[in-house]
Formats: sequence, C-alpha cells, structure tokens
Amino acid sequence: MKPKSRPLALTLLAFSLLLPAAHAGAAEAEQPPRQKWSFSGPFGLFDRAQLQRGLKVYREVCQTCHGLTRVAFRNLAEPGGPGFTTAQAAAIAAEYRIKDGPNDQGEMFERPGRLADYFPAPFPNAQAARVANNGVAPPDLSVIAKARTYERGFPWFLFDIVTQYQEQGPDYIVALLTGYEEPPAGFQLPPGTQYNKYFPGHAIAMPPPLSDGRVEYTDGTPQTVEQYAKDVTAFLVWAAEPHMEARKRIGFQVMVFLIVFAGLLYFVKKKVWSGVPEHA
Repeated sequence: MKPKSRPLALTLLAFSLLLPAAHAGAAEAEQPPRQKWSFSGPFGLFDRAQLQRGLKVYREVCQTCHGLTRVAFRNLAEPGGPGFTTAQAAAIAAEYRIKDGPNDQGEMFERPGRLADYFPAPFPNAQAARVANNGVAPPDLSVIAKARTYERGFPWFLFDIVTQYQEQGPDYIVALLTGYEEPPAGFQLPPGTQYNKYFPGHAIAMPPPLSDGRVEYTDGTPQTVEQYAKDVTAFLVWAAEPHMEARKRIGFQVMVFLIVFAGLLYFVKKKVWSGVPEHA
C-alpha cells in the first residue's frame, strides 16, 4: 500500500505548495468591475443612441490604429443595429476612401465608399502596422468584445449561469480603457509601454486613447472617459454580434414553443393511455 500511496502524497504536496503562489498571483490582478448594460440578460436590447455615440468615438479615436474590417457600412442601417437610415449609412461610407480596381488602364485607384464596402483597415498590412506602433500591430476590433474576457471565479460563474451573464468581455474592455494610472513604486515598465492595472502583466503598448472632452456629443451625454469607454464598448459588442437581438427573440420564441409542446405531449400521452390499466 505504501508504494502506491507515495505518488498521490507527492501530488498533494506539490499542489499544496502551488496554492499560495497561485493565490498571491490572483491577489495582484484587479478584476474588472461589473458594468450595467442595456443589452445584458435574455431580454436585453441595444441602446441605439449609445451605439451611435460609440461609432463616433471609434471613428474619431480608435480607427487611427484599429480596423473594423468585418463590418460593412450597410450593417449600420440593418435591423438590430445603430439605427441609421440607409441614406445616413451611405453618407458615412462616402467619407472613406476605398482602394479599388484595376481600371481600364490596369491601375488601382481610390473611390468614395459604398454601402457594400467594409470599414477599411488603417494600415496596408500587419508589418506596416507594427512599424507604426513600436513593433506591436494593433488588433482588429471587429470581434474584440467576444475575443476578450476574464475569469470571475467561484462562486460567481455559478450565478452567471443562472442569470445568463455574458458581459465579461465588455466589462474588461471598459476596465482596460479606464485603467491607466501611474505604476506603483518598484514596478519597472518596459520602454514604450504604459501601466494599466487591468491588463495582464500591467504593461501595455497602447497609450491612453481617451481623455475628457475629446469627442463632442450633441445629445447632452457627459463627455468623460468613462462614458466614452462604455459607448465605444457597446458599439463593439454590436459589431461582434450584430444579430444579438434577433437571437434573443428567436430563443425566447423557441423556449415558449418547447414548453407548450411539452404540455401537449403530456396531455396526449394521458389521453392515449388513459384506458390502459396501470398494472396490466
């Protein structure tokens, strides 16, 4: 028995030694605060005004470095989107220059954007993006709200299952955009990086992109870093899942159908087998 129990004992010892280190590492990382979103929950919907403000923040701040290449201009006027009319979406597209061609002379040329075009990338290729950004290519933001998340840990993930909370990604993006601060004493920042308390490792190459009053709102919404962060994040959530509202609506209809169908099956079963003795 002793030779067989030794590997288990060693495994338990190693696990116990790792626990303090893992706990200490978790204590150093700040968890993003949970935000309130209009689109959270099984019946949540996008705030159209917020999506339009978020597009404005993206166009005036983010698109200098980050692309949105999986989103077409026509999507801005589709149901479930920011609520632009087709004419408004076409006007936004026309403000961009799209590379096209070749023409009759075999040359490439630039033309105003159309509804069928996608948001153009800010750099011609990844290498050009790295050269312009100290060796780090800024990620495309088309699906960033789905690609970024964090672990809420036990027991919170159990509550998330019940409440259908799926907004860890948006919470993280807001925290990242607002988490810049001076590094603590003794923390050595690599050259060309900024300290962000929510970024893994805390050293991020992206400078603080937002500042109070940088983007002008015409609807009276506060022009603060926190508001900009929430607005552009909501827009990026829509960009990553433009059919979210339709998905939730269809999901609710399916659940109602299944409940009614299950009830009908139960009563049909009772009717069909009502004349059969229980102990036959």
